Amino acid sequence: MPDELPGLPEPPPLGASALPPGTYDGRVVLVTGGGTGLGKAIAAEFARLGADLVVASRKPEHLAAAGRDLGGLGGRVLAVPCDIRDADQIAAAYDRAEGELGRPDVLVANAAANFPSPAEDLSPNAWRTVVDITLNGTFLCAREHARRHLASGTPASVIAVGASYAWTGGPGFAHSAAAKAGVKNLVETLAVEWGPAGIQVNGLVPGLVPHEDMTADIRSNLDRNRSNARSQPAMRVGHPRELGWAATFLASPYGRFISGHTLVVDGANWQRRFLTNPEVVPVREQLGRGPFGAAEPGAHPRG
Repeated sequence: MPDELPGLPEPPPLGASALPPGTYDGRVVLVTGGGTGLGKAIAAEFARLGADLVVASRKPEHLAAAGRDLGGLGGRVLAVPCDIRDADQIAAAYDRAEGELGRPDVLVANAAANFPSPAEDLSPNAWRTVVDITLNGTFLCAREHARRHLASGTPASVIAVGASYAWTGGPGFAHSAAAKAGVKNLVETLAVEWGPAGIQVNGLVPGLVPHEDMTADIRSNLDRNRSNARSQPAMRVGHPRELGWAATFLASPYGRFISGHTLVVDGANWQRRFLTNPEVVPVREQLGRGPFGAAEPGAHPRG
């Protein structure tokens, strides 16, 4: 491939925005998993536009990071402990948000669970945990958000963070791909159900966007492969702020008529195809695992 191919241009610098300053003044945005990684990047862009933030996480260190890193960007920041698998904890987080900042206008359902594994190695508990956090947690948060606005007759927005393998499947990620397919369907279903009440529901899918909270498998792949930019049609990887800009637009007054849509922010990478497919590499080989059960007696319990 010629070295002169430019790819997609780099984005404006961190801190820039296409939306007018103060777009989110007086509005409250709740971000699950917003203390680190892409969740924090999304929360930061809302804060720069004036939003008050509610950051929900199970992990105290992530809540501390949210207060430290997001506090000086714009509005107020409230960090609340919450396990999104528990409807009572979600309700408590919303109660506290309403009491201290006001009812959240925007929900960014970002929190999820994931790790690579051949499907045959997944224990029932591993499957349940990923589906429970990623799919059930997204639904429970969206339900709580919508119920409060349905009861008060106020408009609202939900953004659910998805994954492109919701369409394609994802070898090594059967649990997460199935859960994210459910999230995509939720977006489309809830947008129709809640649209008459003024609640828009959209999905947001990141591509390869390096950040500090990446899973170990993705980080190790980036460390091994220094040509990741050239493996993307854009000829570059994404920047966290680009995902944040997409989220702030979807929930803004300028995106009101967009609902039931999942926006993929990945430089067209998930649509890439080869004219002649490369050889198939079995997922166990990709993950550096030997034949199932052959060299690891007792390593694959049925429970």
